Amino acid sequence: MQGLSREAVRRVYRFYAPVYDFVFGLLLDSGRAALARAIDPAAQRVLEVGVGTGLALKRYPALAQVVGVDLSEEMLLRALPRARRLRGARAVDLVCADAEHLPFPDASFDAITLPYVLSVTPNPQALLRELRRVCRPGGQILILNHFRGAQGMGGLERLLARFAHRVGFDSQLDMDSTLGGHDWTREQVRPVNLFGLSRLVLLRNA
Repeated sequence: MQGLSREAVRRVYRFYAPVYDFVFGLLLDSGRAALARAIDPAAQRVLEVGVGTGLALKRYPALAQVVGVDLSEEMLLRALPRARRLRGARAVDLVCADAEHLPFPDASFDAITLPYVLSVTPNPQALLRELRRVCRPGGQILILNHFRGAQGMGGLERLLARFAHRVGFDSQLDMDSTLGGHDWTREQVRPVNLFGLSRLVLLRNA
C-alpha cells in the first residue's frame, strides 16, 4: 500500500490499542458476527489474521483450536485477557507476527479469517499469498473488509486515501483487482455493517 509501511501500522495501532474497542467495537461488531457464523462448524484449526484486541474470539466454533496473529504487541496485550477467559471452552493461542510472513507450515488451517485487515497491510497481495499457503486445500478463507465503492462513501474514501500513513487504512482498495488472479473460488460476497460499509467475502482455497 502506497504510503503505509509496517512501522506506520505499528505506530498507528499503538495509538489505537487503548481506544480500539470503544471506537471500533460496536460499530463493526455485526460484521464480526457474520464472519464467525460463516465458518464451517467442523473446522478444527482456525487462524484469525489481525486478531487485534480479540473481539471476535468468543464467536469461533467451540471445538476449534484458534490461533490469533497480530503485528501489534499493544493490541495483543489487550487480547490476552479475552483469550485466557476462553481457554476453558476452547484452545486459543496468540502470536505476534507479520501476516505477510506467517510462521506456520503449509496447509496448517481449515479456516482463516481476515477481519478488517486487508486495508491495513502494506502489501495485500503478499498477505493473500500467505493465506493461501497456510490454508489447507479446500479450506475456507473469509475476508471482512471495506472495499472502494461503498454507497455514499466516495468523498470520504478519497479524503482518507491522502492520509493512509496516519490513519493506518487504505480506503481505495478495489475488491475485484485485489482478490482476482488467485486460484480460488469466490463462493459469496455480501454487505455487512451499517450502510453496507464492509463486505464479507467467502473464498474456497483451491
